[in-house]
Amino acid sequence: MSNSKVVVVTGVSSGIGRATAETFAKRGCRVFGTVRNTAKAQAIPGVVFIEMDIRDEASVQQGIQAVIAQAGRIDVLVNSAGVTLVGATEETSIAEAQTLFDTNLLGILRTTQAVLPHMRGQRSGRIVNVSSVLGFLPAPYMGLYSASKHAVERMSETLDHEVRQFGIRVALVEPSFTKTNLDLNAPQAASTISAYDAERRIVSQAIQKGIQNAAAPDGVAKAIVDAALGTWKMRHTPKGEASLLAKLRRFMPAVPVEKGLRKKFGLS
Repeated sequence: MSNSKVVVVTGVSSGIGRATAETFAKRGCRVFGTVRNTAKAQAIPGVVFIEMDIRDEASVQQGIQAVIAQAGRIDVLVNSAGVTLVGATEETSIAEAQTLFDTNLLGILRTTQAVLPHMRGQRSGRIVNVSSVLGFLPAPYMGLYSASKHAVERMSETLDHEVRQFGIRVALVEPSFTKTNLDLNAPQAASTISAYDAERRIVSQAIQKGIQNAAAPDGVAKAIVDAALGTWKMRHTPKGEASLLAKLRRFMPAVPVEKGLRKKFGLS
């Protein structure tokens, strides 16, 4: 793919989405970034804002049609918008789980279904879904978030088989801890169970430490742009911890990996 592609990036108000939109613009792409409220969004040079709520079907359809009306085509869709949640699985309410999946999984499904007719018509396209190392690894006290990313991975792999006949490919980017406001201010499950208090506190502190020591989202943004514009491959792990974890998961036995994870999160 050349650098003159029309790119749609979801969730560009801050964090990974914003850094990704900036990186695409610097590469010479025509970039449209989705935000829930254009009036409140801080401008990004070279990026046109599109108002869209990925949890709302009508909003998604209107947003994608607005891009088509302006650019005539969509070459790349980057699904980067997402939410997180910290809490024991038993503590997580059904409503909280539904909100998480409505954003992290069904949000991707809505935007993908809105874009695919246009990509099929032009017989080309690239869809990049931002997953996480938790898409292939568990994380204590982030069970529903991990489950949503596992679901994104399986849906992406399946979709790639279905749409490559139309010249469309799907890729995953799997970052580890990234220093963003979303992660630093990760919401906690509203209803807590005292039996989990001690361990949850330890894990929450480990997560915060990991985020504070993590790299800025620029490295993840580069991996996303490479996944979108470079030679296709399914999985992309940014350099550093994410790449190391992917290798450990692939080559090490399950028991040492599990012990390493528990140690990382401060659990005995």
